[in-house]
Amino acid sequence: MKVLLAGATGAIGRPLLSALVEAGHEVIAVIRDPANHELVAALGGVPVVADVMDCLALVRAVDGLSADAVMHQATALRRVRRRLRADDPTLALRGKGTENLLAAARAVGARRFVTQSLITGYGYRDHGARTLTEDDVFGEPAGNVGDLVVASCLATERQVFGADGIEGVALRYGMFYGPHAFSDLFADLMRRRLPLLPRGRTGVTCFIHVEDAAAAAVRAMERGQAGRAYNIVDDAPMDWREFATLVAEAHRTPPPMSLPRWTLRLMVPYLGCLMLDTSMRISHATATRELGWAPRYPHVRAGLGLPAATG
Repeated sequence: MKVLLAGATGAIGRPLLSALVEAGHEVIAVIRDPANHELVAALGGVPVVADVMDCLALVRAVDGLSADAVMHQATALRRVRRRLRADDPTLALRGKGTENLLAAARAVGARRFVTQSLITGYGYRDHGARTLTEDDVFGEPAGNVGDLVVASCLATERQVFGADGIEGVALRYGMFYGPHAFSDLFADLMRRRLPLLPRGRTGVTCFIHVEDAAAAAVRAMERGQAGRAYNIVDDAPMDWREFATLVAEAHRTPPPMSLPRWTLRLMVPYLGCLMLDTSMRISHATATRELGWAPRYPHVRAGLGLPAATG
């Protein structure tokens, strides 16, 4: 297939571009920064310079090109702010960005569209010990700052599922780790001896290595059912303290430092909402059954290259 990929230089985009090429697909990579031209070419893609948030420029950039599928993996996590606001760039990419990429899909004649969603779209609350599946309510607000992320996930899914002539598929990813993702960010903070976690217990969530996320995206493009969302997570939900401890071991950094819970809520409300208020355990059974996908790294420990736990 010929694929138009947005977000080709991000944490998932790089392994995804490589995985698509390895699977025999041709990739046209939409990049915002011309400086990434050589990186995309080295990974086997054909770069096209355009801003996903500028619909007219995007459609002009792909004019005359053809593609079978569009993959929306664009984020702006490098421009993350301390306080999450409605005008956050990544939230805008899930809303207006999806709308613009659907216009690009029509311009290139693509019928398949795979978009990036998140498991946090199930809501920033304690979901208890029950394992969530795609049949559970998605997009329901919890009355906290995380609702902005929930609404953005719902926005991208609704757009691709409801677009005329488009076979839309959504991937509800767990928390990313691996190169250029959460694990690298945590390691950098721990090297600098900056407080990272709240004191006491933290919430439980599900993680996914960026290479496993990329492999799932390829399978979803090839085999995913139109109008279907898939949970893409590993097999081992864990709390944030265990995750940070494993990252410290793998990256050989000092152990994670903590700060008072009220301080985290005050200074970085979104992280307080994510690490303190949110607990969820997610199943990837649907993706395994329908896509033939399972995580290569079933546990963060394996994905970070650490030896299996003993005892």
